[in-house]
Amino acid sequence: MYAGGYTGKVLRVDLTNKTFKEERLPVEVAQDFIGGAGFTVKYLYDEVPADCDPFGPANKLIFAPGPFTGTTVPCASRIAVNARSPLTGAMGVATSGGHFPVEMKRAGYDVIIIEGKAEEPTYLWIKNGEVKFRDAKKLWGLTSADTQLVIKDELHDQNIRICCIGPAGEKLAKIACIVNERRVAGRKGLGAVMGSKNLKAIALRGEGQFTVADREKYDAARKRMLAGMRKSPVLYPEFSRYGTSTTLDLTQALGIYPAKNWTATGVFTPAEKIGGYAIESRSAGKTACSTCPVGCSQMRLAKEGPYAGVFTEGPEYETLYSFGGVCGVDDPDAIIACDRMADELGLDTMSAGVAIAFAMECFERGLLTLADTGGLDLRFGNDKAMTQLLHMIGERQGLGDILADGVKVAAQKIGKGSDKYAMHIKGLELPAYDVRGAKAHGLSLATAFTGADHNKGYAFQEIFGIPVPYPVDRFAYEGKGRLCKWNQDARTAVADSPTMCVFLMDMAVADFMFENTADIMGGATGLEYTPEEVHQVGERINNLARVFNTKAGFTRKDDDLPERLKTEPIADGPSKGELISQKDLDFMLDEYYEARGWTRDGVPTREKLEELRLGYAADALGL
Repeated sequence: MYAGGYTGKVLRVDLTNKTFKEERLPVEVAQDFIGGAGFTVKYLYDEVPADCDPFGPANKLIFAPGPFTGTTVPCASRIAVNARSPLTGAMGVATSGGHFPVEMKRAGYDVIIIEGKAEEPTYLWIKNGEVKFRDAKKLWGLTSADTQLVIKDELHDQNIRICCIGPAGEKLAKIACIVNERRVAGRKGLGAVMGSKNLKAIALRGEGQFTVADREKYDAARKRMLAGMRKSPVLYPEFSRYGTSTTLDLTQALGIYPAKNWTATGVFTPAEKIGGYAIESRSAGKTACSTCPVGCSQMRLAKEGPYAGVFTEGPEYETLYSFGGVCGVDDPDAIIACDRMADELGLDTMSAGVAIAFAMECFERGLLTLADTGGLDLRFGNDKAMTQLLHMIGERQGLGDILADGVKVAAQKIGKGSDKYAMHIKGLELPAYDVRGAKAHGLSLATAFTGADHNKGYAFQEIFGIPVPYPVDRFAYEGKGRLCKWNQDARTAVADSPTMCVFLMDMAVADFMFENTADIMGGATGLEYTPEEVHQVGERINNLARVFNTKAGFTRKDDDLPERLKTEPIADGPSKGELISQKDLDFMLDEYYEARGWTRDGVPTREKLEELRLGYAADALGL
């Protein structure tokens, strides 16, 4: 039985009938799935039909922080959100930081499950075990920032923590996100699921305090973790100062910073203008998530030209790619302005930027005309056109209405062979790493149960040269299937489920990550694990998600890369000439499936599922 860390309660909210009830968190669910992403995968698998309409009432929106959240474990204010993604049709786990996750634990809940659909625009007010269904009609159409301001004023409490959607989510843009303050559960279109339920926001206030099961064991584990953070050569001197933005300088140096819709990697190299060291000139301070001593979130102010005076928290590396390199833009102030606009509209910056880059390539190739774009000159590098098109996406106007559902759908609507330029996997737009020059990272994007999600199995060995569990050659193929499995399971088990900031896994506790999680879990919750059992939790979660996707119709053919990455070599730079051919991808997939104990078609076997205490999932597949 857990004796700390968890609140022990699940809140189930029925929007259709305006009812709610509390349930006990089963100890076996806590033991097998830890929390966070693990809980959302378990509850979604159990309760949501794999073939349901993502915008229908049968889909559920599930929020879950982890057992570390709300304790004094540093950098643990994280939350996972899940639903069947309208963008991909797959499991749609997204994660977010900020202060909302801790407040949800203080409000008393390990899991919140949102069911049904409200008849009218609604927001939830949750405090001291009570749930109130409040009218959100006057909030409909407001930006994310204004929504939060109005709710705090209406409820007469500036300390309330809120997650909400912007206009994009209301309009069911499939690339819409969920915003809390300026943090987002960004990918897979979860903001659109929230909008489909007529749910504008969830406001929380809690006063709960947390005990730990074994104070001596907990303190010792926490002390070791803090020591690892202090000893890290990059966490405080580099990451705390610049955040993720210097990853641009690194990926450009490796020759894997994607540019101009992945046609100019190694050719368009804008680090001197928009890299992490360059953009520090726009610094306006920094902020931190709850319980985080690092404070990687940089606040920046646009200083020049038409964007002067625009302020944002960020932009993070991925946004320096999505409104920078992939669109051929090297104006830092334009990127800052688009970052802020995306937050206000409630759009995922990665998907939005890649959608704009797709449109730019289509325009340059003559597949879109000025008549199609509403007069916008959508050549690469035109930051003013990029900014205008971003607004059109958020409001579903003109060409923006087509792009708001992502590049896969947009290519289907535009036709003319444009699918060749739609850079996505399973419908999810590619993140900021040209994986032609980082093979395990590419395999992870191809096989992640969410689609092209760099966070589901980040190959830090290839990107940062961290030799855990062993050093690798980023250009090699052999062994990458086994490494990909290791990375996906590790990241799920030690970051996305307990929950903890994934950057600590890479920078501070990489060499003892499983022991760290096992020791803190034992001290905080009383649930005992070996390091090997922690790693197996990640394997269990990834297998259960794979079963859901298999039931939803996904097969080996969906574990793929865009044709461009398989047939067009990187144009120039340190990774010049690299690609991942279909033959090489098949080799890595075979190795990956074998490492996972799956069939050659990528289906989990009964033997593997029973080994992971998932026999019920084998039954569901008819194995």
